[in-house]
Amino acid sequence: MPAAVVPVLVGTSIAVYDGMFNPAAALFALLCSILIQIGTNFANDLYDYLHGADKKERTGPQRAVASGLISVNEMKLAVTLTFGLSFLMGLYLVYLGGWLILVIGIVSILAGIAYTAGPLPLAYNGLGDIAVFLFFGLVGTTGTYYVQAARISPLAFWASVPVGALITNILVVNNYRDREEDRMNGKNTLAVLMGEKFTRYQYVFFMILSYAVLFVVYFTYKNTIAVFLPLLSLPLSIKLIRMIFTLKGKDLNRTLELTAKLSALYGVLFAAGILL
Repeated sequence: MPAAVVPVLVGTSIAVYDGMFNPAAALFALLCSILIQIGTNFANDLYDYLHGADKKERTGPQRAVASGLISVNEMKLAVTLTFGLSFLMGLYLVYLGGWLILVIGIVSILAGIAYTAGPLPLAYNGLGDIAVFLFFGLVGTTGTYYVQAARISPLAFWASVPVGALITNILVVNNYRDREEDRMNGKNTLAVLMGEKFTRYQYVFFMILSYAVLFVVYFTYKNTIAVFLPLLSLPLSIKLIRMIFTLKGKDLNRTLELTAKLSALYGVLFAAGILL
């Protein structure tokens, strides 16, 4: 859920700072983001099972369909209802933001499905990391600002970079942990295609990028020390880098959890810094 909440939180903080805050738009953006995230996870659970990528003995946390908790048809219904509800709630944002928001909403839903479904599933062809960075970073953050301010903000763009980078790192850890299983099951994630060493340094790069952007924001848009509040999360980042270089298998489930928590902590501190 941090992946759904943080982009809206940061985008809204910039709207507040610019005097463009629209509570209803922010709320609907948050609800749509959460529903799309849930729908994507449901679709991922379903189609990974149908592709044979998920089995009961998987290394990662338990999956609903693979473990037999619910049936394939029940999950298909869940996917349909969740994405359908997100589309209906998004119509209010379309009313505010026009046809551009309609296009973004439809593409976001299609991307959530196409992540593991369709003739060219993104997660099976090394494109998952790019999709997550774009939709949870750029689209989620700047889109939230746009539906409130009716314009694009350069600050919102730069703020979307660390948001997208840290949320993408959640996927990086997941794929790093599962790379051997994914390779055997024909799931060609970026970690499978590029290997163990590349994936670890990809994780480190996104960490460094996230903190480097703070200096761009400070010197370009907000000349106040408050924008450096996310540096308080730096000790956790260093701990996580050590973990991904030393842990393997199921031990990385803890790294996955903490990476999600880091994205949330960074996002809250970043939003607070912008408001202050």
